[in-house]
Amino acid sequence: MLLPFDQFAFSELKSDGKEQTLRLVFATHEVLLHGYSLRRVETAIQRMELSYLVSLPTSQRNLLADGQPFVRELVVVDLAESDGGHQKGEQ
Repeated sequence: MLLPFDQFAFSELKSDGKEQTLRLVFATHEVLLHGYSLRRVETAIQRMELSYLVSLPTSQRNLLADGQPFVRELVVVDLAESDGGHQKGEQ
């Protein structure tokens, strides 16, 4: 799914212990990320530098260097749908 930077409204980062939740709000969609070191993802989206985002199984977390962002779950919500439908990008 391609979400244009010019439709980006705001972001919100919350921490619950080590795990974080990053909420990215666009004009038509909301993207919820659950994972670790997500501040770097937030900064990249605000600078319009993010080109690709994917969730990884927890078993692959050890493949990333310490401090690298790790997205455990990615949820995309279509704000135009009145029934609150969403697409879940968990692998």
